[in-house]
Amino acid sequence: MHFIGAGPGAADLITVRGRDLLGRCETCLYPGSMTPTALLAYCPDDATLIDTANLDLPAIVARMVEAHEKGHEIARLCSGDPSIYSAVAEQMRRLDAAGVPYDVTPGVPAFAAAAALLNRELTVPEVGQSLVITRAQARSTAMPPGETLANFARTGTTLALHLAINRIEQVVDELLPFYTKDSPAAVVALASQPGERVLRGTLGTIAAQSREAGISRAAMIFVGEVLAAEGFPDSFLYSATRDRANQPESL
Repeated sequence: MHFIGAGPGAADLITVRGRDLLGRCETCLYPGSMTPTALLAYCPDDATLIDTANLDLPAIVARMVEAHEKGHEIARLCSGDPSIYSAVAEQMRRLDAAGVPYDVTPGVPAFAAAAALLNRELTVPEVGQSLVITRAQARSTAMPPGETLANFARTGTTLALHLAINRIEQVVDELLPFYTKDSPAAVVALASQPGERVLRGTLGTIAAQSREAGISRAAMIFVGEVLAAEGFPDSFLYSATRDRANQPESL
């Protein structure tokens, strides 16, 4: 049983390992609403393909266990990277109880694909060296106590928000006490997929820009000075003053 990060959308952004595992799977479970058809083309012609978009958790796990009992090699595609907002933890818990072994192959996460589209590094020397990846609370699993936008914003670090585009006005309102209306912001929708969009603005303008553009799904919101950083010092990584003979490579 292989949990495989499918990447942000483009079929050629799956890892070589993930592609090779798909190529030998006998059963593949995939989220139909988020998996491009081209990605499934890597599966063998006779593989059993199961769209999990309309299945609940017990039904998904039942199909996995059934395939395992048949002796099948199983691929479970997850959008982006399995370590972030993939719901694999509860699947693993049930597979452990059922005695089904599994492994995990990472994938390109949505925030990384979005940053690539922005042509921006999210950790810039002396501007921002941390990244908070979070989401907004809506009709979904409750956020743990303390994991609020206000608490994250107090650090002033770069924020990358999943699942928040339809509440972008509320996001802005919660962030403004800690950033300013001129703080750089961006929205990236459908990164690496057909129809991808990039909006660059400020915390004061980005909500209106998003509404005007009609962006309502599959979008990342970024806030932070790294989005417009200029004149920052070079990293110590490649500094001429660094003793490369006696130091490990680090920033």
